[in-house]
Amino acid sequence: MSDKIKLEIVSAEEELFSDEVEMVYAPAEMGEVGISPKHTPLITKLKPGDVRAQINKDEMKTFYVSGGILEIQPNEVTILSDTALREDDLDEERALEAERLAQEAMKNSANEVDATKAKSELLQAAAQLRLIKKLRSNSKK
Repeated sequence: MSDKIKLEIVSAEEELFSDEVEMVYAPAEMGEVGISPKHTPLITKLKPGDVRAQINKDEMKTFYVSGGILEIQPNEVTILSDTALREDDLDEERALEAERLAQEAMKNSANEVDATKAKSELLQAAAQLRLIKKLRSNSKK
């Protein structure tokens, strides 16, 4: 019996990660899910947030996803997201600017479509900023 599960994280631009891991944590729309080998098959939407891959007992890799689709098979987890970033690629200044622009767009939205798009962009920027803050506090421990 394998104690690993294959994880693939793919954005619109590239495959960010593909390897065997012990556990995956992802921000499913209905709440965070923990996925271990032999997990029951599932397809669900993701909300903006962090995906954590437990490589082994001593190593965890963290990624930001803007939302997307999570597909779980007993031996493989696939995450498809329009935007996905490695932990090291997160940029606080860029996220703060995106948050400011989204707030401005929400105030100035001429219709419901513009308001919905701005709200989505605001949620994504806020999720990035939460992850940056979380990673910063974890590194101080």
